[in-house]
Amino acid sequence: MSVIGIDFGNDSCFVATVKNGGVETLDNDYSLRATPSFVAFAGRKRIIGAAAKNQYGSNKENTVIGFKRLLGRKFDDPHVQHELTMIPTKIEERSDNGINICVHYLGQTHFFTPEQVTAMLLTKLKETSSQALQAQVSDCVIACPFYFTNAERQALLDAAKIAGLNVLRLLNETTAIALSYGFYKQALPSDNPRNVIFVDCGDSSLQVCACAFTKGKLKMLASSWDQVGGRDFNVVIADYFAKEFKQRYKIEIEHNSRQWLRLLSEVDKMKRQMSTNNTSLPLDIECFIGDIDVSSSMHRYQMEILCDSLLRRVEDTLNRLLIESKLPLKEIHSVEIVGGSTRIPAIKELIEKVFGLTVCTTLNQDEAVSRGGALQCAMMSPALRVRKFEITDIQNYAVEVSWSGEGSCIGSSVEIFPAFHEAPTSRLLTLSRKESFNLTVRYSQSIPYPDPTIGQWTIKEIKAKNHGEYNDIKVKVKINQHGLIVISRATLADKNDTERKSTSLQHTAIERPKLGMIEDSEKSPIPSRAKTFTDRQTNKVMDDDNDKRSSKYVNLPMEFQIHGICQKELKDLRLFEERMSANDASETKRIDAKNALEEYVYEMRSKLLGGHLDQHIFPIERDSICIELNDVENWLYEDGVDTDYDTYMDKLYLLKQRINPINARANDYERCPLAFDELERAISFARAVIADFKKGVDKYAHFTEAESINISEKIDKSQKWFDRNKARFVEAARTSDCPVNSSQIRYEADMLTNYVNSAINRSKFDRNTPKITSATITTGPSEIGQRQLQQHNKHY
Repeated sequence: MSVIGIDFGNDSCFVATVKNGGVETLDNDYSLRATPSFVAFAGRKRIIGAAAKNQYGSNKENTVIGFKRLLGRKFDDPHVQHELTMIPTKIEERSDNGINICVHYLGQTHFFTPEQVTAMLLTKLKETSSQALQAQVSDCVIACPFYFTNAERQALLDAAKIAGLNVLRLLNETTAIALSYGFYKQALPSDNPRNVIFVDCGDSSLQVCACAFTKGKLKMLASSWDQVGGRDFNVVIADYFAKEFKQRYKIEIEHNSRQWLRLLSEVDKMKRQMSTNNTSLPLDIECFIGDIDVSSSMHRYQMEILCDSLLRRVEDTLNRLLIESKLPLKEIHSVEIVGGSTRIPAIKELIEKVFGLTVCTTLNQDEAVSRGGALQCAMMSPALRVRKFEITDIQNYAVEVSWSGEGSCIGSSVEIFPAFHEAPTSRLLTLSRKESFNLTVRYSQSIPYPDPTIGQWTIKEIKAKNHGEYNDIKVKVKINQHGLIVISRATLADKNDTERKSTSLQHTAIERPKLGMIEDSEKSPIPSRAKTFTDRQTNKVMDDDNDKRSSKYVNLPMEFQIHGICQKELKDLRLFEERMSANDASETKRIDAKNALEEYVYEMRSKLLGGHLDQHIFPIERDSICIELNDVENWLYEDGVDTDYDTYMDKLYLLKQRINPINARANDYERCPLAFDELERAISFARAVIADFKKGVDKYAHFTEAESINISEKIDKSQKWFDRNKARFVEAARTSDCPVNSSQIRYEADMLTNYVNSAINRSKFDRNTPKITSATITTGPSEIGQRQLQQHNKHY
């Protein structure tokens, strides 16, 4: 079983695996490590990855990009409306306020959700991984931004299910980077933690986190982020050049999407060059609009002035991390940078300015996330043994639970998980109820999502006790391995009367599940910072283990409304994705057959008309075949454009059936001269051996007269065969079949050479090795000795 870690980026993806005792980044079908996050629709098939990016300029309306930023969101979300300005594909609103991506596919307009498009990309990554590993791939860990909310995480999980992937864990990208850094560090301290800052600035976001490392352990401390990245720098620079071109060349490109994309591409190349050049760099674009060539230049310091607002946002994010982590500068061991945009010198200078340390590039800036994901997947897979390395992640946002129902205070709530709380983890909330009630889980702080509600749960089948007393309902609120906040169960605590009367104190505790390591155990509870209440009709956060000793628990049914796709729809989307994948494979096979037929037509026509087949065919037959080839070519561009695979193969078979004999004839006439030369050399070699024997050369002194006569007879026989067939070959018309083929000639040459060599070697052996007799066999059973004697003497 193979395990992979996927870095699902806004611009490109990386896939890594644990293999041969190390972590290896896999190549895609273009022998590249990075697979662009592009999904295109062209005619009857989908094009994904590098091929989709290559045809982006000519098919931008049917090429989907930037869909990572649309996952789990609604159409009227301000964030979505901002993203739509950067996506050339047509986007429409669904009836449920969702997002529909409109493309032309299979001859009609199709609508796909961002989850479906993401599933298409994940399917491609799954297929290329299987090809690279020569094994089936299903288990994986997918890295996502740590600022993703429940809705976005659930959408990514749904996309993975549609793609047929078994996600063992959604791992925060910052945690994956930290794991990639710390797993191989052998000199980590055992007591005083080593505090390391990780800065990840990619195409569309900036993530900064603080981590504490001890031997065999990683603990995330705090994190900060902003949605600013390399593409924002590109847009600012492109806007500058667009205004300059409008003034100098009187051209407008604001509403010309094709030229805007071309300008962005050139600006991105210039920005990369600025990372290593502190000189003025030229920007030259030929035939930018019509026949107009444009040119300009920019210095690095000009770019930094233009992007000053973006750089201030970067600095604010770095400073915010220092405040949230509460780490003094002197306690920070080092600062590691990853992500393509950290190569911008101005960003490096800001990082060094804020943290007072020179940045380190220990990690691979592009592949660190995928490598950390692969390590986590190996740790969680039962098929692999990995040394123990404990990970303590964090929940980025504060979460509260509110409840309703008879006997509770209206609007009662509790902050169940504060910001930067350890994760995965779970907590028990005890409520006293005598009828069904509702629970609402929401984020209690500002989040990058318009709706702070995580979900609503209805706890059912609760009845009052005999005397109308309240029941103790224990609700387990959990942050699972994917970073999702869910209510995993609700139970009825059925206590006896004496135990109920004696239980008046309230306790707080945290139940911590395993992290999924190969060798791990549950951690001891740690104190909770959640509020506690003395009113019996509000809530209690209880110690699960202590309460179990004196209670019987009955699981209560729950109804809930959360983000994500329902199971039935997921199943249907999974089947639809499988049908599209099968159609892609069939279409690829069909196109390959069409290309093979077209290539064969062009190749044979060139060989028949002035090529090496021309002299081996009668003109009438050649003209007839060329007419047939022309007919097939015309058919390919007319009625045969969209024909099925079998039709292409049938036509190719018929053409080969007619032309292959001519090909074989030409090959024989081409190969025979070389084969005759080989036979002639073999005859000359044999004659030289006999001549040396007759001269008394010591090398052949062991030859007998009988052997000499036999070799001479063989030479005469081969010479006659050579003379007869060489004459037939020379006299034969090149338009008729060759009277002898090259394999026959080489057979004669090999037979003569082998006969002479065997005679030479046999005579040497006879001279130097005495014959074995029964008297020389002194070991082993007698029947074995006799068999050896018979075999040896039979050989000679």
